Amino acid sequence: MQKIFDNKEELARYFGDLLLKASQEKPELHIALSGGSTPKTIFEVLAKNYAKSIDWTKIRFFWGDERCVAPNDPESNFGMTREYLFDHVKTRGVNIFRVKGELTPNEALADYIRQIDENVPKLNGLPCFDMMLLGMGDDGHTASIFPHQAQLWNSKAICELAQHPETGQNRVTLSGNVINNSQQIFFLVTGGNKAEKVDEIINQKGNYKQYPAAMVDTNKTVWLMDADAANKLMK
Repeated sequence: MQKIFDNKEELARYFGDLLLKASQEKPELHIALSGGSTPKTIFEVLAKNYAKSIDWTKIRFFWGDERCVAPNDPESNFGMTREYLFDHVKTRGVNIFRVKGELTPNEALADYIRQIDENVPKLNGLPCFDMMLLGMGDDGHTASIFPHQAQLWNSKAICELAQHPETGQNRVTLSGNVINNSQQIFFLVTGGNKAEKVDEIINQKGNYKQYPAAMVDTNKTVWLMDADAANKLMK
């Protein structure tokens, strides 16, 4: 399923309405957040327009992936979320479960697996998030599973250690089995640089199966895109 918006702000408001409705329907929500520029815009809109209407104390926050950096590092997904969302809404610290990127990569991995295992409800023997937010790189990666390490998708572990293909930076990422075990999955994709991969994956062109983003369960997935990211779909 795809929904196309004129810009990031419209997309953000649509997601805000979804989150408001979900928070009203359930006593507790378990959400895995994404990093990147699109979530940043969504967090800004949520902080500005939904700070009071959403009961933030009901939401338990996790991340689909995180760079192995300290929480105050400019590259930290947690740090970005704190700056643009948490500092502006009435959430609770006990409901925020971050990757401790200041530890060694293996320590951060083990700690995050434990946090998820102890705090996310299980379904089919695996953690089951209510909402999984994913981005997609212009190389077709999602979470921090890149094409050169696509085998990590099928890991039986809750999380794996991944490396960026160019910098070698270590990252903690959810495995594909956990991502696909979520109740709902939302791809948040904006920008013309994503259009080619969006077209390949959604229309199943060429060697699309090599991209981790193409391994996400299509039956549970909604693609939320701006017009730039979807421009090849509309031709």
